[in-house]
Amino acid sequence: MTIALTYNVKRDPESFLPTSSDQASEPSSDGTASPLVPHAERKQDLYAEWDTMDTINAVRDAIAERFSVSLVEANADAYERLRTMRPTFVFNIAEGLHGVSREAQIPAMLELLEIPYLGSDPLTLALCLDKGRTKEILSHHGVRTAPFVTIASMDELEDARVRFPLIVKPLHEGSSKGIYNSCVARNSEELEKEVRTILETYEEPVLVEEFLPGREFTVAVLGNGASLTVLPIVEISFAALPEGMNPIYSYEAKWVWDKADNPLEIFSCPARIPESLAGEIRELCERTYRVLRCRDWSRIDVRLDGGGHPHILEVNPLPGILPRPEDNSCFPKAARAAGMTYAQLINSVLDIAMARCGIAVSEDEPVMDRIQ
Repeated sequence: MTIALTYNVKRDPESFLPTSSDQASEPSSDGTASPLVPHAERKQDLYAEWDTMDTINAVRDAIAERFSVSLVEANADAYERLRTMRPTFVFNIAEGLHGVSREAQIPAMLELLEIPYLGSDPLTLALCLDKGRTKEILSHHGVRTAPFVTIASMDELEDARVRFPLIVKPLHEGSSKGIYNSCVARNSEELEKEVRTILETYEEPVLVEEFLPGREFTVAVLGNGASLTVLPIVEISFAALPEGMNPIYSYEAKWVWDKADNPLEIFSCPARIPESLAGEIRELCERTYRVLRCRDWSRIDVRLDGGGHPHILEVNPLPGILPRPEDNSCFPKAARAAGMTYAQLINSVLDIAMARCGIAVSEDEPVMDRIQ
């Protein structure tokens, strides 16, 4: 049995970080506010969603404990390689690069070739990368999410009916691309500046939503249909950010200040919250997972409003899975809190996906029995 691993790789792992020596430094030890990424350098985050070879090799090595693995880079040659190879199954972590449906490109190829694969289908992947469409669907189903508008031009901003404070994001990005400390807007001048910057930098519409003032969490979900497992909830503790920074998991926080050799103490897992709130978050995430027809796994971001009620921020059906604990990657962090090693996480979701596709998996202990 051959498993193909489809991926996109960062050729230079530092290429998506700011270049100015005096900009975007790590948080200073004296507690003063650190320099931030200037607007002029934001386009450098183009490859932020892609994986390093460390991650790709870690996934490959985990799968190779049980199966033969072939690496397939998700480039223009991927279709022909997959057509010729015809693997038994594909473990897909490819994010794509171009187009608003880029995360759906490899799965669409695989469906054309009738090759089963891990993860959500092209429709769900495309929808979840469109933050506005995701929120529209959730709102239709009565799932709590902050009020919002989408803006495609500066002219549309004039007619927007929004209530400050607001957070401003690119409509079709992940991995905190385009979400910087300055994206929290408290007045019309700040809002106009951020909307203009995103429209010009990313050449895509902008999501403007009411800024929720409460605590933030991220939730890892595994499974399909009625059989879902929610791993221990991760809280993002913004007290670890430099003094004066906005309480958001910005690009600066995720990629610039939080270094593997000097990680921010920004996460708490399991989150220290009452069981009543944890249950409410789990129920909200399970419902969201089903409404959007996610498959096999997803990571869902949640934030509390002023009354302490959880709302859905974003849904990530291609979750980040950096392997080293010091990388602060939330899905593996939640798995470790559940008693799983990185290899067990990778093979568990592989078993879940293959079982969904009717492919016989190993006769080892059942997947969910590995989760304490």
